[in-house]
Amino acid sequence: MNKVVANAKEAIRLAGVRDGMTVMVGGFGLCGIPEHLIIALRDTGAKNLTVISNNAGIDDFGLGLLLQTRQIKKMVSTYVGENAIFEQQYLKGELEIEFVPQGTFAERIRAGGAGIPGFFTPTGVGTIIADGKETRVIDGREYVLERGLTADLALVKAHRGDKSGNLVYRKTARNFNPMMATAGRITIAEVEELVEVGTLDPDGIHTPGIYVNHIFCGDHYEKRIEQRTTRPRG
Repeated sequence: MNKVVANAKEAIRLAGVRDGMTVMVGGFGLCGIPEHLIIALRDTGAKNLTVISNNAGIDDFGLGLLLQTRQIKKMVSTYVGENAIFEQQYLKGELEIEFVPQGTFAERIRAGGAGIPGFFTPTGVGTIIADGKETRVIDGREYVLERGLTADLALVKAHRGDKSGNLVYRKTARNFNPMMATAGRITIAEVEELVEVGTLDPDGIHTPGIYVNHIFCGDHYEKRIEQRTTRPRG
């Protein structure tokens, strides 16, 4: 099946984006984010979105663009320290946040994609993370029940993809993208290079095309650095 669409705008249109959707967005910091899809989602004007993503980008890039337009009602994240708009909206009570430990965050998405409704983990026991959640003692150790995460729409970014939606990520840009691709009711992938079916090594495919509904090749990527750290010369 040819899943190729012309661009991010067409992919988002075909996904039937609407107010109140839950959207997973791949990336870690600014690494491996589906930047074209984020802009296309912003341009729909959809409101009251719940966004599941490791963090919220920066003020003028990534998910920060959706915060600028106040389209996000709730973030499910692990870290939001680089976004002043996020901070302001949260402190004013305009944005709801569900903080999740990063390992738990990854496992909740993986579980959701695998059809597992929940699992027990020791992470967060005895802290506010466990407030209101079921706990259980297993083999003498206390665990907290965490629910799997799924979404109406998953937006992911890959280095290479073929016309059937098989994806290959590059190094740390893989991050949360593969697991999110499995956990969306509809998954859209943007890639830097789109190739014919059969070009990719089957043993090197990270996300099988069965999980991807639409795919397109982006025309330009900024690849910003969130925090540039260098050492003095000499």
